Amino acid sequence: MTGSSALKTDRYELTMLEASLRDGTASRPCVFELFSRRLSGGRRFGVVAGTGRLLSLLRDFRFGEEELRFLRDAKVLDAEALSYLEGYRFRGTIRGYREGELYFPGSPILTVEGTFADAVILETLALSVLNHDSAVATAASRMSIAAGDRPLAEMGSRRAAEDSAVAAARAAYIAGFGATSNLEAGRRWGIPTMGTAAHSWTLLHDSEEDAFRAQVDALGTETTLLVDTYDIRTGVETAVRVAGTGLGGVRLDSGDLPIVAAEVRAQLDELGATGTRITVTSDLDEYAIAALAASPVDSYGVGTSVVTGSGYPTASMVYKLVARQGSDGGWVAVAKASQDKASRGGRKAAFRIVSDGVARSETVAVSDGFEPVETVQQHPDGRALQVILVDNGEIDTAYEGVDGTAAAREHHLRVREELPVRALALSKSDPAIPTVFVDAG
Repeated sequence: MTGSSALKTDRYELTMLEASLRDGTASRPCVFELFSRRLSGGRRFGVVAGTGRLLSLLRDFRFGEEELRFLRDAKVLDAEALSYLEGYRFRGTIRGYREGELYFPGSPILTVEGTFADAVILETLALSVLNHDSAVATAASRMSIAAGDRPLAEMGSRRAAEDSAVAAARAAYIAGFGATSNLEAGRRWGIPTMGTAAHSWTLLHDSEEDAFRAQVDALGTETTLLVDTYDIRTGVETAVRVAGTGLGGVRLDSGDLPIVAAEVRAQLDELGATGTRITVTSDLDEYAIAALAASPVDSYGVGTSVVTGSGYPTASMVYKLVARQGSDGGWVAVAKASQDKASRGGRKAAFRIVSDGVARSETVAVSDGFEPVETVQQHPDGRALQVILVDNGEIDTAYEGVDGTAAAREHHLRVREELPVRALALSKSDPAIPTVFVDAG
């Protein structure tokens, strides 16, 4: 199995490359921008996720013998284009929002600078990674806000494709979840893993008591016992009898959770298991979590909803050419003008305007061409949002791997504190802060 990411792309990226090599525009310097025109589902903010994964995939964006053989045999490209791809390395520069950062409509989340040939073929890969991961992270952040101080665990691998499950676990962790059930995500990204037993464990044994006793013998009394395979009240009584009042926790995966949680809490207290925690895991989303805020629940496990973006599985990001060098050597801002799909030309610099610790707006300075680009000194109340991720082909490794994932999580939790109170509501509304475009200069 090849380790290359180069064919995880749409054919038209390569046919444009071939055509540009033929007409001489392949080497023309260009600026591409990845952004979202709107926030999915009337949400009030978005969360950037996937940047670290994208950088690692960019390192593997190589056309080796297998990839070139496929393109040749399938007659996708001519000899000149195949020869170009044989030595392909992205040699340009990529600036972007830090992973975990908040974004709003029009935010220049990623800016890719390079020749047309170098930059255009990254479109599909960049969009597939950031659209998926940012959708998951945005949903996860809303759930984290709804949960407050109560821990959240991601457990949706069985509701996603095998690779997207690992990516979703990472995105959820960045946005505030504290653990995942997915072991590959734990190995690859350093995310704490969790999990004890499913209903099949109870059904395997001759009695619920036998199942509980075997689990406690294997995992200790600090384990969490699933008490709703049969009758919940009987399950709770059996769990405490088997494990004692020091039982770590019970898990509820069905029923009217606010009512059931209250009944189970009362029963546990009556049995003397006052320190036993209650975890709920039944088809939760941000709204169900918010509805449980007043219930005696200690932690949540979320599956389907988080890995599918809670109803919005894509962040609706696009990748557009916004500036190019003309045949005369001068820079030209370019933009798509289609109705409802217009883009804004020019290279951009973005700043989060913050006063008294609260974000007030997103200011985006737009240059007609490539230069000049404004700096934070011109926005004393602003926090510069873009960092250099790739510098003339050299990838900044600080944003990758276990350390990059941890840093993205830390950054997200910090910048989320800047949100105005209205951003924390779950109802559909306008973005929490406006995006203000100004001419650079």
